[in-house]
Amino acid sequence: QVQLVESGGGLVQAGGSLRLSCAASGRTFSSHAMGWFRQAPGKGREFVAAISGSESSTHYADSVKGRFTISRDNAKNTVDLQMNSLKSEDTAVYYCAASVFYVDSRTIATMTIGTKYHYWGQGTQVTVSS
Repeated sequence: QVQLVESGGGLVQAGGSLRLSCAASGRTFSSHAMGWFRQAPGKGREFVAAISGSESSTHYADSVKGRFTISRDNAKNTVDLQMNSLKSEDTAVYYCAASVFYVDSRTIATMTIGTKYHYWGQGTQVTVSS
């Protein structure tokens, strides 16, 4: 059974940093795309960042570009999201997602759609106080 478990959420002041981590079990995703999405209260799920398998090509939402960094450790089957210069509008539940698709630098930008991911974590709350 595949499981994705997020950790690292919490309460932080605006301008601060948090690092989210997602640990996958039950299947190796080293060759597959993984991503982070978020959902704020009263809003729909929003793409945040994605990373390809072996190449580790990345793609970001415009709203987080330059502030967030997605990375992965294929040996540990984990994907992290380093969030810097946090703003109140970053407040949301953050979800880790894994796909069975192989993507590369040419196609990573297509992984902004939730339906392209096949496994999801339970989410971790990030609250940024202003």
